[in-house]
Amino acid sequence: MPLYEHVYLARQDLSAQQVEELTTQLSTVVTEMGGKIAKSEYWGVKSLTYRIRKNRKAHMTLFNLDAPAAVINEIERQERLNEDVLRYLTIRVDELEEGPSAMMRRSDRDRDDRGDRGDRGDRRPRRTREDGDEGGGDTGGEE
Repeated sequence: MPLYEHVYLARQDLSAQQVEELTTQLSTVVTEMGGKIAKSEYWGVKSLTYRIRKNRKAHMTLFNLDAPAAVINEIERQERLNEDVLRYLTIRVDELEEGPSAMMRRSDRDRDDRGDRGDRGDRRPRRTREDGDEGGGDTGGEE
């Protein structure tokens, strides 16, 4: 069977329990139609780059699926009918990722939070007033 990664975004004003119930509902659709869920991850409430239907944040959930195309069509149809689902995306992949996804790997997130993003930025020390800079610029004094 083909392999898929499926992510859906649910409204921010839903509780985590309601999102879990929605995930369970979609999971039962997959299993009833002969598919298999290899992994399901709840990524939490994340800020969106732009507003979607007046929402600035959304609950995000990932499914790794091993299912026929008919299953994907059905869960996407269910999500279109559900007012709580803002967006969804399904991608066919050659193989499913083992272990936690990039969103769940703590070491990657911690490194980005610290600012260790390679050789970006200015590495020169900044001058302060204690270094002898009295306001900078031309003072208008004699040479």
